[in-house]
Amino acid sequence: MHPTVENPDAVAPGLMAIGEAACVSVHGANRLGCNSLLDLVVFGRAAALRCGEILQPDTPHKPLPGKTLDPAIDHFDRIRHAKGDINTSQLRLSMQRTMQRHAAVFRTEETLREGEQLINQCGASFGNIKVRDQGMIWNSDLAETLELENLLVCSSALITAALNRKESRGAHAREDFSERDDVNWMKHTLSWPCQIGTSPELSYRPVHNYTLTDEIDYIKPKKRVY
Repeated sequence: MHPTVENPDAVAPGLMAIGEAACVSVHGANRLGCNSLLDLVVFGRAAALRCGEILQPDTPHKPLPGKTLDPAIDHFDRIRHAKGDINTSQLRLSMQRTMQRHAAVFRTEETLREGEQLINQCGASFGNIKVRDQGMIWNSDLAETLELENLLVCSSALITAALNRKESRGAHAREDFSERDDVNWMKHTLSWPCQIGTSPELSYRPVHNYTLTDEIDYIKPKKRVY
C-alpha cells in the first residue's frame, strides 16, 4: 500500500521511518547539519514503543505466496554474474561527478537538465556492469555493485525532482527560481522509479498544516537564511 490520489496518506502497515528518511524536521527553521541525531533518539524510541503495542510475542510471520522471492533472487544472481565491460568503481565515479557538477547546492534549469541526461546515461550503463567476484563470502565487489544500483536510483530521483521543482526551498536552491513558492510547490514530491536509465515518474502528496497532538501548535515554514 502506498500514497495514491484518492488516499495521499496511505501507508504500508508496519513500515516506520526515522532520521533523515522521515522528514520530521524537529528543528524547524534551525535545521543544522547532524541534528537528525535528535530525530533518531526521539522517534527511534517512539517507533520501538509503537512496535511493542502492535506486535505480539512469538507471533509467526504470515506465509508468503509461492515464488514471491524468485524475482529478487533472479535479480541478485543476474548482478552477481554480470560480465559486462564497465567496472563498478568507474561507473560510480561518473555518477558522483555528475551529481557534484549538476546537482550541487546552487542549481539552474540548464545544469539540472544536462545532469538528468548524464545520470540517465549512467543508469543505462549499469546494464553493462562487470562483477569480477561471484563468490558468496565477503564479496565486497558484489556489495558495492548492488549499492551502486541503489545510488543510481536515488540520484535519478533527486535530480529529476530538483529539475521539476521550480522554486527554492530549504537545501534546494534554484538560482533561476530564488524564492519559495507555496502556492504551487507546498507539497511533497514522490518519485516512482521506471526502467533504470530513464527518468522516474513523479507524483505528489499534500503538506499538512496541523500537528497530531494538542501539546504544540503548527509551526509555519520560514525562509532559510544564513
